[in-house]
Amino acid sequence: MKKSFVALTVLLCMVTTSTVLAASAAEQRAQIDELHEKTLQKLYAKYPHAQRVINECYAYATLSNSGVKVLFVGSSHGRGEAINNQTGEKVYLHMEELSAGLGIGAEEYNLIFLINTREAWDNFISGETRFGASAEASLDDGVNGGTIEGAEYVAPGVWAFQMTTKGLALEATLNGIKIYADKKLN
Repeated sequence: MKKSFVALTVLLCMVTTSTVLAASAAEQRAQIDELHEKTLQKLYAKYPHAQRVINECYAYATLSNSGVKVLFVGSSHGRGEAINNQTGEKVYLHMEELSAGLGIGAEEYNLIFLINTREAWDNFISGETRFGASAEASLDDGVNGGTIEGAEYVAPGVWAFQMTTKGLALEATLNGIKIYADKKLN
């Protein structure tokens, strides 16, 4: 039984990856641009005040992800883009996540990262950002002393929103997340 769950997880990852690889680089960039816009619209619908903070922060990124968790192992993968509000630079991204711990489920979700400094931007797009857990549930906007409902501090100079779009997962896990620039699309 356990082997069939692992086989199903591997098969799901292979199918999703092969679908993405079949599209040309231009088609992939267009798909990511569309996912980026849809993710922002969902965020603004849920947290209208987030639009102002995204426009005023140093940079931001959106990632659309899917993941599977079966018993003691899980993985997620995603793609997205980061926008530097100061320079106008756009960087296409990949995300990989491995998790260990008890759980079961599958889900699709969006991550929106708010990047507050140049150093945080450089670390984020180079894949050097190390993500950590935090109990914080708000973000100081740095302008009016207000907070952003729903954002969590995840790394030095980086806050994130997570919005589940499909699926259900019940888990207690430790995660390792790696986000890096997609060399083929940039």
